[in-house]
Amino acid sequence: MRISGGHINPAVTFGLFLARKLSLTRSVFYIIVQSLGAMAGAGVVKGFQKKQYELLSGGANVVKHGYTKGDGLGAEIVGTFVLVYTVFSATDAKRDARDSHVPILAPLPIGFAVFLVHLATIPITGTGINPARSLGAAIIYNKGHAWDDHWIFWVGPFIGAALAALYHQIVIRGIPFKTRD
Repeated sequence: MRISGGHINPAVTFGLFLARKLSLTRSVFYIIVQSLGAMAGAGVVKGFQKKQYELLSGGANVVKHGYTKGDGLGAEIVGTFVLVYTVFSATDAKRDARDSHVPILAPLPIGFAVFLVHLATIPITGTGINPARSLGAAIIYNKGHAWDDHWIFWVGPFIGAALAALYHQIVIRGIPFKTRD
């Protein structure tokens, strides 16, 4: 039974909304529920792995020492662009018949993109690319540097998602902007 299509990331949901694949109501609902789920997940980790949880600052994202806020923002924008563009490409229903097997295999390229983005951005920001996960960790940990630069983990992913949606819709799919007469 298909319920949401596996929406676990507000940035991906935002990109799909911009591409007119989700309604505003459904997008807002998904983002709220994604954020609540991330808080619940962070709470479960804190409850079961208290020592490691404290040792790792609750998994809260911060811009690492030696990097600027601009570096962190750039890493989140590029990383999220890669993720959201991969989601668009892997789930594009208008692919040729020869690629008809791709939707079944969509989790593979998406998971690989997430893996590669983590390799590149963990040293810079701890890899946000999912605003809900960053929010859940910050809310449940709520001390130290959990809220320092938190805006980067919302603004960066939303900019990256918007750029990926625009690129896919306008450049790759060739869908023109609608004008009002």
